[in-house]
Amino acid sequence: MKIVIQRVSEASVSVEGKTVGRIGKGFMLLIGVAKGDTEQDAITLAEKIYKLRVFEDENEKMNLSLADVNGGVLAISQFTLCAECRRGNRPDFFNAAPPSEANAIYEQFAEEMRKKGITTEMGIFGADMKVSLINDGPVTIILDSEELKKSRHAK
Repeated sequence: MKIVIQRVSEASVSVEGKTVGRIGKGFMLLIGVAKGDTEQDAITLAEKIYKLRVFEDENEKMNLSLADVNGGVLAISQFTLCAECRRGNRPDFFNAAPPSEANAIYEQFAEEMRKKGITTEMGIFGADMKVSLINDGPVTIILDSEELKKSRHAK
């Protein structure tokens, strides 16, 4: 499971011209679910994102979490994060989880954020979405559940 995190001052998503999700300060998340990802990956990444300290404190140091700033989450499903681009110029998406599995894990992730008290808005899975955001910083971080499973000290 891969998640691109963008710290935003605001973000929204629309489908067919209608806004379906909007947040102020918080994280706009692009979420890619790969074959083999599980609900445990969603739980682990939700916990990591909840605790991630990338909001500035009174000393302008990135030291505050999403909860510390009463931030929200806008979660957007994005199977293209699972693209394979090593051969040729046209990406393939064979590594992406089948839609029914991916949607279940995407929904699980959103539910985990809500359980933590985080306002969580979502796009519409599988829809053609238009995403708008103001990246604050800019701050952009990529998390990969497979990378988190590796020891920091392994070589």
